[in-house]
Amino acid sequence: MVEFIGMDAPSTPEKMAKAYSEAKVIIHTANGGKIQRALSYETLFGVKDKVGTNKNPAGQLYSMSMKPLMDPFGKPLIAETPDSNSLLNVNGSLYLVTHYEYDWILSDGSSAEKSDIWHNRAPMSMTLTSIKQDAKNGKLKAVDQYPIDFSKVGGIWIPCAGSQTPWNTHLGSEEDYDLYFTAASGKNYKAAQKGLKAMSELYFEGKKEAKAYDYGYITEVAVNDTSKTTVTKHYAMGRGTWEMAKIMSDEKTAFFGDDGAQVGLYMYIGDKAKDLDNGTLYAAIWSQTNEDGARDGGQAKLSWIKLGHASSEEVSQWKEKLSFNDIFEAYAPAEFDPKKHEGFKAVKAGHSEIEYLKLKPNMERAAAFLETRRYAAYLGATTEFNKMEGVAFNKEDKKLYIAMSYIEKGMAKDTTFAKDDIKVAKNRCGGTYEVALASGIKDSNGELIKSDFVPTRMSVPSALLGEEIATDALGNTCAVDKIANTDNLFYSSRARTLFIGEDSGTHVNNFVWAYNIDTKKLSRILSTPAGAESTGLQVVENMNGFAYIMSNAQHQGDFIKTMDKDLQSKVAPKIDKFQAPVGYIYGIPGL
Repeated sequence: MVEFIGMDAPSTPEKMAKAYSEAKVIIHTANGGKIQRALSYETLFGVKDKVGTNKNPAGQLYSMSMKPLMDPFGKPLIAETPDSNSLLNVNGSLYLVTHYEYDWILSDGSSAEKSDIWHNRAPMSMTLTSIKQDAKNGKLKAVDQYPIDFSKVGGIWIPCAGSQTPWNTHLGSEEDYDLYFTAASGKNYKAAQKGLKAMSELYFEGKKEAKAYDYGYITEVAVNDTSKTTVTKHYAMGRGTWEMAKIMSDEKTAFFGDDGAQVGLYMYIGDKAKDLDNGTLYAAIWSQTNEDGARDGGQAKLSWIKLGHASSEEVSQWKEKLSFNDIFEAYAPAEFDPKKHEGFKAVKAGHSEIEYLKLKPNMERAAAFLETRRYAAYLGATTEFNKMEGVAFNKEDKKLYIAMSYIEKGMAKDTTFAKDDIKVAKNRCGGTYEVALASGIKDSNGELIKSDFVPTRMSVPSALLGEEIATDALGNTCAVDKIANTDNLFYSSRARTLFIGEDSGTHVNNFVWAYNIDTKKLSRILSTPAGAESTGLQVVENMNGFAYIMSNAQHQGDFIKTMDKDLQSKVAPKIDKFQAPVGYIYGIPGL
């Protein structure tokens, strides 16, 4: 058995300003013995660092010709937001794929997203880093690095979390927040156009126009034994604000974290194993089984609507020639007249505003894969989840874990809209849902779903539900000894432990937690710098006799509003906002 001994939350400016671990791990051996090790946080590199032959900082952003981009002050445009990690062993050589999610601050310290003289979005990047492992003590070292080229797939938009495929590749994501909005969405649509303008001018160097349907897909990065990468966007898996996708052990069933408001739960099933380019998309219906306003996060039965079947080749062709107006006729509430506009359906999908939609003739399949969330709502699926983040898989117990960072908005009871599947009490501290998987399940048409991993029930274990509190002395508004705003998830079968990273606006410092699913013990094992989100969570169970928990911190120093101002003034000078770390928790023996 693997047991983690947790650490206290930081309370001094020195500790609040850094990423560190004071936790311990105990390996209980079969003969009754114990192996105890102290844990520490080790940084591989920061986003300002130049690694090996890379002439540019790790977080440098690039155009399609791999020309380093400059910010409006003529300084290197560097992303301070390292996210997903995949440490891969490719024929004995170690490689780390790392996401850079978005551009947070410019070189003068001002907001990149709110700047009047700059774009609200920048073209993003990933790096491939060669890693060496010390054979004696297991410590890792970054020895070389290069940026991954996405020009063959039109660049990449907000790569958030990710996972590792059963066939040893990296599976990334794209969150198309702004790109979801249409002309009827007002200011949100204008933000989308600014983002596309930035992509066209910065990434495509003014030589090509970026389009909304180019982004919002699951992206795979394969690494060969000569350290070369191959990038693929899997259009058949649908388009959304994908936090990440997790593939089950059958190598064909996948589930998505759909980030944002009024989102859905989706399942992709490939036609065959290792096939992410030919398959069927499904969307879930939540049927609540406990009372309205339930404070436990809600309990529900799940059923499934088939959205459609397609190949990536087909979807790629559709995205090139179709726009939203080719697929749907749409009206905002102020423009909709039920007497004049017959055959429309009211939906809330992707945001809390009502849209009146009517599918145009023969657009069912295009809608399923280019407007996945809208089409799911149109067919009656549940699009009321909120801030759905990480996904993890427990093969032995046939369970899925899904992070819901904030349980609010569409998840609360809504008396203003006819469709209201989820009716739970608001909890701004969020929770992690446990989902039972089964075989032999039929969809809403009575057709057998060809997977042994179909979700049927969903609820939150009490230990994984956040707890709201009155603001404490430091500024925390959720209980500091409980998880708040769960985000990254990773399940380790050998440790029988669910690892959880926070992205919290309610904890002054975010943490990584270890939750033993057998003993129900919850242990804090890492603290990130104040204001930083915990990202890049991956557990490598045994790499040549050593285990690792990969972990990054992004947008450090982005303090929450409730943080004590006097304390903030002491912490802020100790944090370099521009030098976000990519690293790992060290000290765990191979499992």
